[in-house]
This record gives sequence, structure tokens and C-alpha cells, in this order.
Amino acid sequence: MRIVLVGPPGAGKGTQAAYLAKNLAIPHISTGDLFRANISQGTPLGREAKSYMDAGNLVPDSVTIAMAEDRMEQPDAANGFLLDGFPRNLGQAKALDEYLKDKNLKLDAVLDLEVPEDEVVKRIAGRRICRNDSSHVFHAEYNKPETEGVCDVCGGELYQRDDDREETVRKRLEVYHTETEPIIDYYKAQDLVVTLLAMGKVDEVTKRAMAALPSRDA
Repeated sequence: MRIVLVGPPGAGKGTQAAYLAKNLAIPHISTGDLFRANISQGTPLGREAKSYMDAGNLVPDSVTIAMAEDRMEQPDAANGFLLDGFPRNLGQAKALDEYLKDKNLKLDAVLDLEVPEDEVVKRIAGRRICRNDSSHVFHAEYNKPETEGVCDVCGGELYQRDDDREETVRKRLEVYHTETEPIIDYYKAQDLVVTLLAMGKVDEVTKRAMAALPSRDA
């Protein structure tokens, strides 16, 4: 099964992608992971991407597309994949279609995770990260530490990242609406979009997603 996962920041795409990929026995291909892997391994694409990033510029679509195509060529993706963060605009979506067409393949579904905008802001702006270990994550409302501002695990100071501040989150949402949301209509025209309200417990959302996806035998 070949799936594209879309949704605004804070919709839980990374979490759901990991669970769905495991349930479907296909690799979770995340744009962030692709960039980190290529840069850390010093691949030609990684070096090219890093040169743009070091200069404070956006990495061109051509580099992102090439990284994604290279990853989809790997043996573990032969029977399918779940794309998370790619495509993120119409140009990338069209490039993905061309790639799949050349391979005589097609997408099975585009899973659109929907979350009300105020909930997105609440989810992200409420995050508090431990200065000692960024894997220790709390939330001002959903996962409060025992002592405000103090990590339950190591006693480190909890802080709010600049990227998680409300004004930054709303700017990220504007970018999503402008750049990424148009691909939903693009895929709706191909009758591929499966819309899912991504509210509630993680496992409940995963079950709803699995039930909404087309049958692998179809």
C-alpha cells in the first residue's frame, strides 16, 4: 500500500505515521528523516541540501524530490510506503505522480488528518521541553509536570521553544494553508483523499485510520 499523509502541524502526523507503517508493514518515509540521513551520511544530495541550509535558504524542490525518489527505490519500499511531509506542495505532488507513473505504480490513498486550528495552537503552544534532554516533553494542559517548570524525569528546567510560540505556530499554519493544502484538492480530483478527524487518543485515531483506508485486497 502506498499512502501520503497530510495535515497541519500539530495534527500528529509523525505519531500516526509510525503506528500506521507498523500496522501495514511498510516503511515510514519522513522528509525530516531523509534530510538528516542524507546530511549525516554526506551523500551528494545531503551536501547540496546542507549548502542551501547553511546559507539560510530553502532547499529546492528538485533536491527534496530526488531524496524521496531515492528512498522509494530502496528494497524495503518495494511493497509500499507511507510518505510523511512529502509532497508538501503541488510541484512535489506532480513530480511524485510522474515518478509513480514511470514505475507503473500508483497511490492507494491520501490520508488527510484534520484538526481544528485552535486545537493545533493549543497542542503546540502548550509544549514544554526539558533543557537537559529534549526527549523529555511535557504539556501545560495535557501532560503537566508534577512541579511547574521542572522535568519529572531529571529535574531539569522546562522551557517553551521559539518554534512553539503561538505567533510562530499561526505563521506555520498560514504556510500550510498556502503551500500544502492545495494538494488535498489535487488528490481529491483523483478520488484518493480519505479525511480523518485526528482528535482523541492516539490508538483510537490509528484504528479509525486503518478502518478508513482502502482494503489492500481491493
